[in-house]
Amino acid sequence: MNFKNQFTVYALVFFSALVGLPTHAQKRKIKKKDQPNVLIIYTDDHRFSGVHALGGMQVKTPNIDALIADGISFSKGYLMGAFSGATCVPSRAMLLTGRNVFDLQGQGHSIPPEHTTIGEALQANDYNTHIVGKWHQDNASLARSFDSGDRLMSRGLYLVDHFRMPLWDWKKDGDYKFEDGYLLEYDKNGKVVRRPITKKEKRGPFGTEKNGPHTSEIYAESASDYIKGYKKKAPFFMYLAFHAPHDPRQAPQKYKDMYPVEDIVLPPSYMAQHPFDNGHMFLRDEELAVWPRTPEVAKQELSNYYAIITHLDAQIGKVIASLKESGAYENTLIVFAGDSGLAVGNHGLMGKQNIYDEDGVHIPLVFSGNLIKDKGSKRDALAYNFDIFPTICDFIGVDIPSSVTGKSLLPVINKEKASVRDYTYHAYRQFQRAYRKGDYKLIEYVRAKNYDKKNGETIKGSRVTQLFNIKNDPWEVYDLSFFPEYADQVKTMRKEMKEKAKELGDTKENIEGEKYGFWEYY
Repeated sequence: MNFKNQFTVYALVFFSALVGLPTHAQKRKIKKKDQPNVLIIYTDDHRFSGVHALGGMQVKTPNIDALIADGISFSKGYLMGAFSGATCVPSRAMLLTGRNVFDLQGQGHSIPPEHTTIGEALQANDYNTHIVGKWHQDNASLARSFDSGDRLMSRGLYLVDHFRMPLWDWKKDGDYKFEDGYLLEYDKNGKVVRRPITKKEKRGPFGTEKNGPHTSEIYAESASDYIKGYKKKAPFFMYLAFHAPHDPRQAPQKYKDMYPVEDIVLPPSYMAQHPFDNGHMFLRDEELAVWPRTPEVAKQELSNYYAIITHLDAQIGKVIASLKESGAYENTLIVFAGDSGLAVGNHGLMGKQNIYDEDGVHIPLVFSGNLIKDKGSKRDALAYNFDIFPTICDFIGVDIPSSVTGKSLLPVINKEKASVRDYTYHAYRQFQRAYRKGDYKLIEYVRAKNYDKKNGETIKGSRVTQLFNIKNDPWEVYDLSFFPEYADQVKTMRKEMKEKAKELGDTKENIEGEKYGFWEYY
């Protein structure tokens, strides 16, 4: 081939490559002055079916429903799992770092400097980064991830009460002291005042709307004030981390009145008691309701759950209104997601220390706002919460840090690809593993050693296999694992699950601080 012909071929190949560049790659040419603001709204223990537009349940969520109507929702968004009963710790670490549960440092309490957070990534691209609400990681990563913040939670004391939540003002040096915390209360004239925290504070929940503002109200007001007062030319990134609808499931009386207990309809997976020991049956989440979970008990818990969600939804509506009033809505990407599922009576459980879908890992995941063009549409692609970070980077046109292991969902949003994953893998401590592919989900449980300070080393759990057709049975009611016609399906999925475990690094040695591993007992 002569030089002229060779040059022509190269030119054609180069031109074809340019034409073939996907939309998300072309978005990297966004000018700095046109870069969108980014708002992540992260809720706590908010399962997929805890949004009316997603699950069709009795819960009323008009403002979140409006976000869904003005955006794109993912019907198969998931938490990968946790090595802590406080699943919100690893969930938030995954969201903030874009790394899967096996790639975190330990259980996710600390984020090491080599794991770039989304705040740091956007700071490097001239964003002003701001946090409001709950932070479950270390002070050092908090300080380096944000330029500012307000009404911070979880810096030293937790009173288990939405109406008496200890708060801290933002400190850039990350040095949060107990004595710097405060509570917001109503004075005799109904004005909100702050008072210092003392060491004599009593744990709740016994607060009511007469004591002080609810956490959801506090965080929404703070976020709205920031948005309405923002005057800088650079775009902002806000991480708005609500504590609701995490227990205690408290809400103002008018919201509780919306859900009479006798009118609550129990979901298909309601059970009075879980049929076997799943390894972590006795902890604070499960102690929130008596055993057995009678229909009356389960209905009361659901009534409270729906009430705090609807109250939360009203506060989210105020934040969105502030975006519109300020004019920022036109150029803001809004991401709404929950950090985990929650049982609230499903399968006889109350907490989220499991890997059933609604009970533990199925989360709402929505990309919304004026910048989303395919409004009101849904995507069936499998996704994890740690895919949010790289998706945002792709959307706004900044480089994805090398420490991120999640996958951008922008090709799915843009309909360039039907999916970026063909399976999901889930883990809960050393007791439970799940593998989902196609229409089926395999859950495996083991009987394993466990250690805690109170009881020392004990044996917990049960060796059980479950297989669900998750497409036809989304509430995971009908276990198919023991039917002869599904024997090959179980065998195939077991084999593939073991392979994925090796690929992902699912070993106790890979999780700092873990004494026992699931695969030792499988």
